[in-house]
Amino acid sequence: MLADRKKNYTFGLKAENAAAFWLQVKGYKILERRYKTPMGEIDLIARKGNMLAFVEVKARQTKYQALESLTPSMRRRIEQAASSYISHNPVGDCDMRFDLVTVTPPFLIHHLDNAWQRAA
Repeated sequence: MLADRKKNYTFGLKAENAAAFWLQVKGYKILERRYKTPMGEIDLIARKGNMLAFVEVKARQTKYQALESLTPSMRRRIEQAASSYISHNPVGDCDMRFDLVTVTPPFLIHHLDNAWQRAA
């Protein structure tokens, strides 16, 4: 059981690194990794031009499982963490969105930009 958790944790870290690399290849600058707040954590915060992206990385066996694993409560926590980031960092006048990067074996990466809208 503990070995499985460690294996999943390690795979998750590798997935975040792969996602960060992929975003950099696409022209994004990684501003933060694993940004933690009392409200939640954001895996990656990236900027490309005038766009600030709050990125959730999901590593699963299939793309469908990765998409399914992003729950409404998880999205709300990420949105709250994003609000905290904005209030504590000078982001200027930029557009913001929430992205999802799925990573499936053997490191197939799918970037869904604007994966969801902030809840009203």
